Amino acid sequence: MSMSTGGGGGLTNDINVTPMIDVLLVLLIIFMLVVPMSRKAIDLQLPDPSDQQQSANPPPQIVLEVLPGGKYLLNKEPLDKTTLFKRLKEIYDPRPEKIIFVKGDPKAKYSEVIYGMDIARGAGVKVIGVSPKDAPAQ
Repeated sequence: MSMSTGGGGGLTNDINVTPMIDVLLVLLIIFMLVVPMSRKAIDLQLPDPSDQQQSANPPPQIVLEVLPGGKYLLNKEPLDKTTLFKRLKEIYDPRPEKIIFVKGDPKAKYSEVIYGMDIARGAGVKVIGVSPKDAPAQ
């Protein structure tokens, strides 16, 4: 019985590609997991293209001003806490866009502003915008 040892006993200079393939597959899996998670999404509200007549006459904006002492102005119409919900409900039931802007007086209590926002949300308002602070006159 004879055994062969590979003929000649010289060194071979072949590259071992098995570890390179393993590293390549690990990197491929990492990139497949990272790319979907790195996508950012932005929520947009685009206008409906079929409603061209509405864009010509946009509905007027509704501004709720909160004054000190539990008094409210709804587009310059004076209201108090008892009539605020009823008036908001009358305005927002037929409207397709339920957006209101709240403007708080600097002397009004924070709880009065939050109460106005809560009443507006209860009357069916979907989007509440807060107007920025007025710049001081110079």
